[in-house]
Amino acid sequence: MNHPMQVSKTTNHLQDYGWNEHWEHTFASVSGNSSAGANVSLEPARVIAQFTNRYRIMTSAGECAAEVSGKFQFQAASRSEFPAVGDWVAVQSLPGEQRAIIHGILPRRSAMIRRAAGSVPEEQVIGTNIDTLFIVNALNGDYNVRKIERYLIAAWESGATPVVLLTKADLCTDTERRVAEVEAAAPGVPVHAVSALENEGRDSLSPYMLQGRTIAVTGSSGVGKSTLLNWLAGGDLQRVQGIREDDARGRHTTTHRELFPLPGGVIMMDTPGMRELQLWEADDGWQEAFSDIEAIAETCRFRDCRHQAEQGCAVKEALRSGALDERRYESYKKTGRELAHQARKEQSVSKRQKKSADKRIEARTSYSKHKLDID
Repeated sequence: MNHPMQVSKTTNHLQDYGWNEHWEHTFASVSGNSSAGANVSLEPARVIAQFTNRYRIMTSAGECAAEVSGKFQFQAASRSEFPAVGDWVAVQSLPGEQRAIIHGILPRRSAMIRRAAGSVPEEQVIGTNIDTLFIVNALNGDYNVRKIERYLIAAWESGATPVVLLTKADLCTDTERRVAEVEAAAPGVPVHAVSALENEGRDSLSPYMLQGRTIAVTGSSGVGKSTLLNWLAGGDLQRVQGIREDDARGRHTTTHRELFPLPGGVIMMDTPGMRELQLWEADDGWQEAFSDIEAIAETCRFRDCRHQAEQGCAVKEALRSGALDERRYESYKKTGRELAHQARKEQSVSKRQKKSADKRIEARTSYSKHKLDID
């Protein structure tokens, strides 16, 4: 866009979804990032739900449907450049219609990303502008420390602050031991055991339930994300279903990502359950999630120690003494190899895409030159 965005006076509709001075200043100062023309009046809005290529947004006037402009769609180089739930966007409201056109996205403060399904490496944005990420794992047959580690990698990479919630504590007879296990696998991360059914642990979540803050809830299907949301909201915001008794796995209830303003001013983001979290470009998150192992490795005698047969290897010594859990170390190596393999695949795809783009440019140039010669 070639002009500063015009700032309209906001109402509680936007404030209920986290609008504040930071976003007002950002909206007023951003220029050159919108596909709108010079005569288009833009206003701020937040994406509160997404359905494939359609969106529900909240503007100062209230909720309406939205889609991206044709120019925005043409200029977007990847899926991650399209709006996602949680994004603050610049929109053009259409007079007389409950509809708007999205022309630009304000810079994201955080973004949780995973690898999209499919054979071609591509990133998928789960949610943006998240302050706190509740990583939910149930204390039933779904309980899995290694799965929590993967979510922690994505959480640290996103820029949001992770918190682990162990739900369905009423179904567990050794809650304290499992909390201790997760705390050992999540250094520096708060871990809370809660039960919506028994109304236990709610007070421990109060420090995160702050006005204007956005909290995303993520985890596998059946861990109780929607139940947790309804419990914290004090009402039925999301439909819930039971779990299969044979494997303790849930049936998918949440089918799309959506923001909900809760009493007290906090905004909650519910997300569909993920059967598997495929990581995406998360080296920093990987190092943060395994910061305890990284700290041990720094004390090895050799800087390039591979933690195999080298003398003075602090990691091998920690494994021998029991100071480092063997399963956690194997998870550290496995996810490290996965991210390295992913990076190589992304580099290969990027080279092919660049080669294909160069061929298209060359073909267009050749066609234009030939056309001029004929004329």
